Amino acid sequence: MPVSPPRSFSLSLFTLVLIMQSAAAQEPKTWQDRLEKRTFKDDKATLLYRLLKPTAEVKPGEKLPLVVFLHGAGERGDNNTAQLVHGVKNFASPEAMKQYPCYLIAPQCPTKRRWAEVDWSAAKHDLPAEASEPGRLVLMLIDELKKEFPIDTSRIYLTGLSMGGYGTWDLLCRKPDLFAAGIPVCGGGDEKHAGKLVKTPLWAFHGDKDTAVPVARSRNMIAAIKKAGGEPKYTEYEGVGHDSWTKTYADPKVMEWLFAQKKK
Repeated sequence: MPVSPPRSFSLSLFTLVLIMQSAAAQEPKTWQDRLEKRTFKDDKATLLYRLLKPTAEVKPGEKLPLVVFLHGAGERGDNNTAQLVHGVKNFASPEAMKQYPCYLIAPQCPTKRRWAEVDWSAAKHDLPAEASEPGRLVLMLIDELKKEFPIDTSRIYLTGLSMGGYGTWDLLCRKPDLFAAGIPVCGGGDEKHAGKLVKTPLWAFHGDKDTAVPVARSRNMIAAIKKAGGEPKYTEYEGVGHDSWTKTYADPKVMEWLFAQKKK
């Protein structure tokens, strides 16, 4: 006759199955599911954003970098999803999360608003007196996250593409002491404020065939920072149009450079 397993064994096996089922249910189905949907608001406005947390448990006393990712104009809206279309996946891949554990926020700019309220097609612009409403909320959100999570304040990174590239230059000029490094992609800034960025590690990118944002916008900012005494990095893709972000965020050297930066 077959021998029945002891009751304690059956219960242990049942418990193990429940644990495995629970773990499987919590496992994200897609890489987008790794980014928690959140809302930040003050008494004036609301900012939707996604939050990527490290996969491994943060050890007591350990602090991790924070990446702030600003999307382009085409991803504006109120669905808290469209802002993940470009670039974010490269940070949220299992390989990247294992090699570069961090927190990442991807806020979504509301329709008809901008990270920096400037003319994208202009040859130059003046830094607005105040940050745009979405930009202001991003800065406030960073302060709140520093209270909520163990963030290494010497390793807060800012990057963005197109409209987000303009936003990156804008916020870097407003808060040069906040960010440890910046990667503006096909954007532009106010060259008169270049002196503020002399000590900030920067790596800008642009395609030389960009018809949406003049490549001169990146060239001129880099030249102005160098003239002021800085040493920014600049990569210009030959034959590439507006989409200079795909190659940028897919380049392992870019990720390696970014996470190596730390405020002195």
